[in-house]
Amino acid sequence: MRCGGAAAGSRPSSALAGAAARSRNQINRAPIPSPRVHGEVHEPVGVKATLKFEEESSSTNYVSIARISASQECWEKMEGSFNLTTIPRRLVFYLEGPPPGVDLLIDSVAISYKKTEKSVSSTIGGTEGIISNYDFSKGLHPWNPICCHAYVASQWSGFLDGIRGNSGENYAVVSKRTEHWQGLEQDITNRVSTGTVYVVSAFVRVDGNVQDQVEVKGTLRLQNTDGSTHYNPVGSVLASKEKWNKLEGSFSLTNMPKHVVFYLEGPPAGVDLIIDSVNISCSGHKQSKEVKVTSGVETVIKNPHFEDGLKNWSGRGCNICRHELAAYGNVRPLNGSYFASATGRVHNWHGIQQEITGRVQRKVLYEINSTVRIFGSANDTEVRVTLWVQEYGRERYVGLAKNQASDKQWKHLKGRFLLHAPFTKAVIFIEGPPAGIDILVDGLVLSPARKLQAAPCPKIENVLYGVNLLHNSAFTCGLAGWSPMGSCRLSIQTEAPHMLPSILKDLASQKHISGRHILASNRTEVWMGPSQVITDKLRLHVTYRVSAWVRTGSGGHGRHNVNVCLAVDNQWVNGGQVEADGDQWYEIKGAFKLEKQPSKVTAYVQGPPPGVDLRVMDLQIYPVDRKARFEYLKEKTDKVRKRDVVLKFQGSNAVNLLGSSVRIQQTENSFPFGSCIAKHNIANEDFAEFFLKNFNWAVFENELKWYHTEAEQGRLNYKDSDELLEFCEKHKIQVRGHCLFWEVEDAVQPWVRSLQGHHLMAAVQNRLQSLLSRYKGRFRHHDVNNEMLHGSFYEDRLGRDIRAYMFREAHKLDPSAVLFVNDYNVEDGCDTKSTPEKFIEQVVDLQERGAPVGGIGVQGHISHPVGEIICDSLDKLAILGLPIWITELDVTSENEHLRADDLEVFLREAFAHSAVGGIILWGFWEMFMFREHAHLVDADGTINEAGKRYLSLKQEWLTRVNGNVNHQGEFNFRGYHGSYTMEVDTPSGKVTRSFVVDEHSPVQVITLNI
Repeated sequence: MRCGGAAAGSRPSSALAGAAARSRNQINRAPIPSPRVHGEVHEPVGVKATLKFEEESSSTNYVSIARISASQECWEKMEGSFNLTTIPRRLVFYLEGPPPGVDLLIDSVAISYKKTEKSVSSTIGGTEGIISNYDFSKGLHPWNPICCHAYVASQWSGFLDGIRGNSGENYAVVSKRTEHWQGLEQDITNRVSTGTVYVVSAFVRVDGNVQDQVEVKGTLRLQNTDGSTHYNPVGSVLASKEKWNKLEGSFSLTNMPKHVVFYLEGPPAGVDLIIDSVNISCSGHKQSKEVKVTSGVETVIKNPHFEDGLKNWSGRGCNICRHELAAYGNVRPLNGSYFASATGRVHNWHGIQQEITGRVQRKVLYEINSTVRIFGSANDTEVRVTLWVQEYGRERYVGLAKNQASDKQWKHLKGRFLLHAPFTKAVIFIEGPPAGIDILVDGLVLSPARKLQAAPCPKIENVLYGVNLLHNSAFTCGLAGWSPMGSCRLSIQTEAPHMLPSILKDLASQKHISGRHILASNRTEVWMGPSQVITDKLRLHVTYRVSAWVRTGSGGHGRHNVNVCLAVDNQWVNGGQVEADGDQWYEIKGAFKLEKQPSKVTAYVQGPPPGVDLRVMDLQIYPVDRKARFEYLKEKTDKVRKRDVVLKFQGSNAVNLLGSSVRIQQTENSFPFGSCIAKHNIANEDFAEFFLKNFNWAVFENELKWYHTEAEQGRLNYKDSDELLEFCEKHKIQVRGHCLFWEVEDAVQPWVRSLQGHHLMAAVQNRLQSLLSRYKGRFRHHDVNNEMLHGSFYEDRLGRDIRAYMFREAHKLDPSAVLFVNDYNVEDGCDTKSTPEKFIEQVVDLQERGAPVGGIGVQGHISHPVGEIICDSLDKLAILGLPIWITELDVTSENEHLRADDLEVFLREAFAHSAVGGIILWGFWEMFMFREHAHLVDADGTINEAGKRYLSLKQEWLTRVNGNVNHQGEFNFRGYHGSYTMEVDTPSGKVTRSFVVDEHSPVQVITLNI
């Protein structure tokens, strides 16, 4: 039995019931009380706002409308909302919750309301929506269930206990489903047109006998005038029983079919599909999914959907068949009426193929779409689309798309490709599953990719840089604002003074550190720890810096990973991590930014094993103004990359030069800026021109790696590396060698992995002798054993000294080459395996073993660069006194303006650091990058915003000076190292000379004979 009374300051029950009667069909905005508690309580306790419904039938129902954790230290704000579909006989609002004996203090209780009447059509950003009755406020009309049952429910209907609508009262429930394609549909024929991009969104969840997440799909059914029907997916999401999940997608029509029907489908038979807030609206964004109807598609593939039997198709080492409507245990085509199968496969490369020679061109970007599934295995397996081309008299295989396929549903394969080199033959095929498994293909469309309009530069205004987003980060209000992630227990502790000196050595931070911290105990999972929801505080496209002090507590021995994480909807974002123990406090540094609007973001700290306590102090997440550091970096660059130059003139024209005009133009900065290149892309004349014009160093992407030069034991292939090296030497491009060995096992070719003991040692010796004797003196650098912080293949099999042995032997075979260590994630605080401290320990250990380590390679595959974090890492590495090279730089962002900003941050930081000897980009041309959305040049040769920023910085780092000869007959200036031309006006006319500014002394005196 419940008991309770009206809270002080609240309306009496009769007045609340009267207000409810006046507010039917209105949302009653949250009671906004400010509760706290008093009594024998040592941690926050739950306080709830509740409504008691007394119905005409004398039944009583209770509905909780808000909940918060309240403490003794300060007032807490509670917010919630409710609405009414019917008016009860009596309605009572009250506050409850703390344990017996704990006093509940209440202040400032308010209830307000607003109307919830909605128009028939929805709007998105002011644009009228395509879907009618998008929120089911008008029942099901004009929605129709597809061969199943559907009804409209609400929180108050009693049909599905506890489920509230995502945006309003109502939602649709699709039940009695016997097929995965059954769902809810709406005809939108008269509301869509060709040539327009439409954005689709819906909130969905599932109910019934389902344990894991299941896929929910948005699909278009296109019925053509010729009677054919095509099904085109426009979006999907993994949905669960626990919460609403947002499905998003987009589409456009190239021609208009007779009927266009949108529907939601996907969960397995017997699982109810729950739907709310379905919107389709016009979009001005560049991202779209073009729905191509067969009759109007421009495709390279002939007979793409098998309407003409198997014409133009053939089996690749196996048999192929065409099937109508239903086959393979009632498998139904997803698009149209037919699908094909590749059967009798005895190798994984067997499949279905089509020759496309003469229908594809080099230097043109193509996109591929296919739908596949498998038969003959209950386990998911990879299916791939591959392109075989014959170029330069050799074969090359290009992976175009891949996905995990199953025997339960169709899966989509999407990809793009670009061919640089001339070729004589091209064949596209679908392959992948193990022998004995059939591949089913619903269709394959290959067409020239549409040039998408670049997204505009995001407007970032009114950002409070440097202000911590987290509430109560110093814990002055106890646990207010904080919640446990999972079932762990949180409490506030104060650190003993003797534990704080490691933190307070940074004088700038003393004012922030009080010793008060949060303790997470009773942890039963690694992800448990303190958390705070920060969704509404984040701004898109802003870079946020993360910092915290952490240590572990009782329950564990040694160091454990501690990680600041962000749960962004269903994704995990790394905010920085460190290895920590209980002996001292350790600092976490990291950064992140969001480019797509999330529905929920939770910041939390996690990492140690279950049973190990976690302590967190001074956790901060704040926006950082990265450009504010640029002026400082320019001053630093001036000191590091420039020198004072004195030009002296001699010769017949050097007389009476006082006051004569001098014009200085730097033609090339001698600082090494390079890029990786490959044999197949250097054949593109436009690619080669951009490379030669804008870089002076190179590294080969794969052509020097062991798995490329000796894919099969004893069969050496140096043809590609020979040709690339000759190209670079012809154009006076310096070259780094990458790499002699690769310590990560996945990068070791199978025949090497099969070797043991002295057989593996002999292979290592042969590799060193073969490559280094062939190219002695021609590579300036060599990465000896790549990524030793992340792998241990050779060390595990040949002992700890093998790494130093590789360096020692390489130096004997090619003494002129500088030998490098090379690794990733060293510069950004996101990886506990590759901290600067661990990199330093590795180099010192190698040197103690006699390894002639000559340089440090920091790869630079970075996602959210922050200058101070990068500089801190470079400063630590610099204590070794070795040159640091950025060896594989790329930054990634779908928006090219943000990509340009990220690139500039890293380039300025590295160029301004005195220990950095060179910067190599890991590519620059679209489709030939290690990471997507990292390119500087689009596939068609257009220089994008990131490329323009790179070129702008290269221009900034060239010296241009005009002036006059002084009384000493000299001209003084300060300039970057590199090559120059000088033009001076003399009594007999203009005289032009060239000279070089080197980097060896503070002042360089250059005498020019004029």
